[in-house]
Amino acid sequence: MAELLLELFSEEIPARMQERARDELERLLRALFTDAGLTFAELRTFATPRRLAAVVRGLPKRTPDRISERRGPREDAPVAAIEGFKRSLPPEGVTIEVREEKKGRVLYARIRESGTPTEELLALRLPELLGRFAWPKSMRWGAGEARWVRPLRSILCLFDGQVVPFTFAGIEAGALTFGHRFMAPGPFRPKDFADYERMLKAHKVVLDPEERKQRIREGAQALARGEGLALVPDEALIEEISGLVEWPVPLLGRIDPEFMDIPSEVLVLTMRQNQRYLALAAPDGRLAPRFVVVANVEAKDGGAAIVAGNERVLRARLWDARFFFEQDKKHPLESRLPKLEGMVFHERLGTQGERVERLVALAGALCPYVPGADRLLAERAALLCKADLVTGMVGEFPELQGIMGGHYARLQGEPEAVARAIAEHYAPKGAEDSCPRAPESVVVALADRIDQLVGFFAAGIRPTGTKDPFALRRAALGIVRLVTENGLRLPLKQAFSAALEGFGARFAEVDRAALVEELLRFLAERLVVHLRSEGVRHDHIAAVLAVGLDDDLVRLRSRVRALKGFLESEEGRDLLAAFRRAMGIVAIEERKDGRSYRGEPERALLRAPEEIALFDALEAASARIATALAAEDWVGAMAELATLRAPIDRFFERVMVNVPEPELRVNRLFMLSRIGTALGEVADFARIEEAARS
Repeated sequence: MAELLLELFSEEIPARMQERARDELERLLRALFTDAGLTFAELRTFATPRRLAAVVRGLPKRTPDRISERRGPREDAPVAAIEGFKRSLPPEGVTIEVREEKKGRVLYARIRESGTPTEELLALRLPELLGRFAWPKSMRWGAGEARWVRPLRSILCLFDGQVVPFTFAGIEAGALTFGHRFMAPGPFRPKDFADYERMLKAHKVVLDPEERKQRIREGAQALARGEGLALVPDEALIEEISGLVEWPVPLLGRIDPEFMDIPSEVLVLTMRQNQRYLALAAPDGRLAPRFVVVANVEAKDGGAAIVAGNERVLRARLWDARFFFEQDKKHPLESRLPKLEGMVFHERLGTQGERVERLVALAGALCPYVPGADRLLAERAALLCKADLVTGMVGEFPELQGIMGGHYARLQGEPEAVARAIAEHYAPKGAEDSCPRAPESVVVALADRIDQLVGFFAAGIRPTGTKDPFALRRAALGIVRLVTENGLRLPLKQAFSAALEGFGARFAEVDRAALVEELLRFLAERLVVHLRSEGVRHDHIAAVLAVGLDDDLVRLRSRVRALKGFLESEEGRDLLAAFRRAMGIVAIEERKDGRSYRGEPERALLRAPEEIALFDALEAASARIATALAAEDWVGAMAELATLRAPIDRFFERVMVNVPEPELRVNRLFMLSRIGTALGEVADFARIEEAARS
C-alpha cells in the first residue's frame, strides 16, 4: 500500500472559499478512485491561504484487473459478421461464449483487462481532475487556458515517495514546495505527508485549519486572561481569520477610552467587519477597551509595530462611527418618519412609510394574543421600528438596523419596552439566533414578519426551489419560533386576514381565502422543518397534518409531540401494527370485490363475543377521544387509543373476517374499517412509516 501527497501552491486563496475547496478536492479524488476501482484507508484535505493539499493513505500500487463484456452477433449470423466481431476484440485475454436470448443464441466476449500502475493512472487523470475543479470564481493568467482561483505557482505530487509526472496550467508536478511567504520562503523537499507536515511547521506554516483555529482561540484567551478579561465568543470570525494566516500570532491592542461611549455593537462590528479583530469583555460582561489582532508573522519587536498600526487604523474608523452616532442623536426617531415615505420597501408593496402604518395596525391586532403585551407600547414600537433605516449609522452599517433604533429610543427617553422591541424586532434572524421573550418585542417581531409574508405572497412573489431573494422562508420560520417558543395561541388565519386588510385596495383582485390557506400551508412546511430539527419524525408530523391544517401552531405542535410519545410506547407500536393489519385486509377485499368497505358496522349483525367487545370499545373510545380532543388533551386522546389494543388483539385471535355468510363478512369488514376511522380522529396512521414499528 502507498500514500499520495498532493499540494497546489498558489497566490492567496480567499478565506471564504477554502472550506468549500477542501470539500471539492476530496469529492473529486474520491470519484477518481471509485471510478478506477481503487480502495484506500484514509483521505484528508487541507487548506491554508496559499495552498490546497490532500493526503490519501493505503492506496494499492496497481489498479485491479477488470472484466468487461461486449455483445456480438447471433451465433447463426453470417461468417463475415462473426469474424469482424472477433477482429474487433483485443488479441489477448478474451473468452467468447454463447448465451440464450429471446431472439436466439448470441455471442458474448468477456475481456480481461489487466490493471495499470496507480502512478500512471494519477499522471493521466489528475490534470483532468484539476481542470474540472469548481471554484465560485476563477481566473486565467499568462498565456494559458487553465483556470484556478488565483495563479498557481507550483504543484507537489508524490506517490509512494516518487514524483507523479504530469503538467497542469503549464506547471510540471514536482517534489518541492515552499514555506511561509515572509519568515521562511525557501523551497524544501518532503519525503511523505508526515515529513511534509513537519517541515511546513519548521518553515512557519500550520497546515491543518483546525490547529490554526485552536492556536488563535487559545492565544487570544491567554492574552485576555492576562488582562483579567474574557474572549467574546465568535467562532465564525476565528474560522475566517484562520483562512487569512498560515502562522497565527495573536496580539493585544487597545481601544482609545474616548470611543467607549459608542454602543458596543458598533465597536464590535467595526472591529469585526473591517479589521477582523476579536473583541474582549470585562468581568461584568461589558465590552472592554481591548482587542486581539492575529498577525501572520512573528515580529522581531514582539508585534509592537503591528499593534500600533492596527490601533491607528481602528482609531480612524471609530472616529467615523462616532461622528455618525453624534449626528444621529440630534434627531429624534419620530422626526425621521417622513423620510420613510420616500424609501421604497418593494415596488409592489409600497414605501417603508406605508409599511410602518400597516405594522402599527397589525401590532394592535396581535396584542390580545400575546400575554402581557401593552397595546400602546407595542404600537409605539411599531411606529418607530423602521426609523433608524434613515440614520447615518445604519447607512454605514446596515447590519445594525433595529439595534441602533433601540439605542436611539433609549437616549430620547422612550420606555424600555419600546426600545427593546425596536432593537429585537428583527430577531430571530436564523435557527441559531435567540427568540424575543418580552411581550412587546414579540408583537412587533410577529407583525414585521406577517406583513412581509402576506405582502409578497399577495403580490405573487414566492420562493422557488433554492431561490428565496426576500427571505420568506426565514420569515416564516421566525413566525413559527416566535409562536411556539412563546406558547402563543395565535389564530394565524385571523392574523393573515388582518395583515391583508392593511394593504387596503392594493390587492383587491386577490382571492383572500385561498391566499390565507396557502400561507397557512407554507407556514406548516416551516413548522415541519423546525420540528425535524428538534428530532421529530416527518411522518409523525404528516400524520397529524393530514387530519386537518390547524392554524394554531402551539396546538399542532402539541399534537405531534403527543403522537410521537405514543408511537414510541409499546402500546403505540402494537396498535400501529394492528391498524396496518386491519387496513391491509380491508384494502385486499376492496380490490377483490371492486367496492368500498368504509362504513359503520351494524350491532345486530355481531355474533362473536370478541367482535361485540370491539364494537363497544370503539364506540366508547370514540366518544372519549372526541371529548379529549375538544379539551386539547392530546395525551388523554392517545391513552384512549391505547385502550383499543386488547379488544383488537382478541378480535384478530378469535374472529374470522372472510366467512361464507355475505352479510356477516361485510359487517366484519366494516368493523375493521371502523378501527381506521377511530384512529383517524387523532392522526392518519397510514402515513406512519414502517420504521416506526421498530
